[in-house]
Amino acid sequence: MDNLFSHAPADPSDVPEAEASDALEPVVFTVVVPGAVARAFVGFTEHTHLWWPLEDHSVYGAGSYVEFEENLILETADDGRTATWGSIDDWQPPLSFHASWHPGSSAVWSTELRVAFRAVDGGTELRLVHSGWEGAEDPAAARAEYLAGWPGVLDRFLRFMGGAGA
Repeated sequence: MDNLFSHAPADPSDVPEAEASDALEPVVFTVVVPGAVARAFVGFTEHTHLWWPLEDHSVYGAGSYVEFEENLILETADDGRTATWGSIDDWQPPLSFHASWHPGSSAVWSTELRVAFRAVDGGTELRLVHSGWEGAEDPAAARAEYLAGWPGVLDRFLRFMGGAGA
């Protein structure tokens, strides 16, 4: 019997090209908050429970608590149940973090979240890039949901940091 891996590589011309329109582009949002980069990073990662709109964007609803704990982003319900929203795999305080992102879902269906902070005139620019839609159970629906949801979440952060929200 021939080796299973002994065939010649496939001719690239035999493989249909993926249509550019089929690829789901990352969702990218920026917001400028007052204050220094370190202050914005701490506000986002250590005080999340004070500004995140849990009533609209959470597993357990209003009354739960969200926090960055070690290498996880967790939500804890008032009865003690926990849900992992993501796993942090790159932590660069106060400049950025990267995490798998799967609130309310299994890590099997995770997307990717990168949040970066940089000094600009007037404060700190937060740039959020949400990508990796192919990891979601329903990629197009997940992208559409986050495209609609992130602006409200970031507006809450902006107001928490002392900026004028929408």
